[in-house]
Amino acid sequence: MDATELTTGSEAEVATIEPATAPATEPAIQTVALSKHYGRIEALVDLSMEVRRGEIFGFLGPNGAGKSTLIRTLLGFLHLTAGRASVLGLDTETQSVEIRRRTGYLPGGVALYGSLSGAQVLEYLADLQGSEPVLQGELCERLRLSTADLKRRVRDYSRGMRQKLGVIQALQHDPELAILDEPTEGLDPLIQHAFYAILDGRRAEGRTVFFSSHVLPEVERVCDRVAIIRAGRLMTLQTVDELLARRRRRVELRWRGSAPDLAGIPGLGDVVVLGDRVTATLLGNVGPFVRAIASPSLEDLTIEPASLEEAFLDYYTDTVPAPLEPRP
Repeated sequence: MDATELTTGSEAEVATIEPATAPATEPAIQTVALSKHYGRIEALVDLSMEVRRGEIFGFLGPNGAGKSTLIRTLLGFLHLTAGRASVLGLDTETQSVEIRRRTGYLPGGVALYGSLSGAQVLEYLADLQGSEPVLQGELCERLRLSTADLKRRVRDYSRGMRQKLGVIQALQHDPELAILDEPTEGLDPLIQHAFYAILDGRRAEGRTVFFSSHVLPEVERVCDRVAIIRAGRLMTLQTVDELLARRRRRVELRWRGSAPDLAGIPGLGDVVVLGDRVTATLLGNVGPFVRAIASPSLEDLTIEPASLEEAFLDYYTDTVPAPLEPRP
């Protein structure tokens, strides 16, 4: 065998080896016209979206909107009815075992082995994962789950302690992607704050977090982009800032003497005049509005901050869902 044959053989062998990880440009999660039906019930309908690597992605919807169904489908626990989906470049239908090996998962209403201690649960789940729990100690410290707590049986844990344990088992092996379903359920405000800091750190290290929740303030606090789902259909997919920019703020003005005519001010609507007071809603930037109403007669001005809750409710006011095209 000559040198040419050796080179050709090596190249052929390398070409048949599957890459250990998907390319950096590959979306962390991608769905294309994904549908999941339970008989006549349409849990998910033509869902197409991408979750970028290195972002915290919020998946919003009320109970029953299809959030948990999507998560279970992405992890291969459920088979899709139509369409396709990939996680970390892996097909959810044929490569679900590898997907689960490379992700961290916190299910909603996490159930743990009550007869085991907290430490035994973490050790057992790390063994099932097949990865070293390199972050276990740090996470236990940051979420205030002490060594004494870990020695206790899980059946004696409070709801908040069980949730801490669930968060730790999902992140302890430093996964490329963490899929978290209602992760702060049962956590007190102090631990919630520590959890948000952990998520910020995940993003800074280039890890991806898929964050399903119906708690809007926390989504606004931690997420880069947000998808809103209604009755299994994607209503919108935008950055948090884009959603907030479209919300109407409530404003209240008080004047010295009678209120002037505010007609014609861009973005101002729902104007109600009561003597020297005016209430209204404002769409768009605050700056042009403030310049337009500037006057020595203006006594007081209150502008409520934009809220993601208003954005969310806008997609639930119609009786019939009207899905929007997702933004790139």
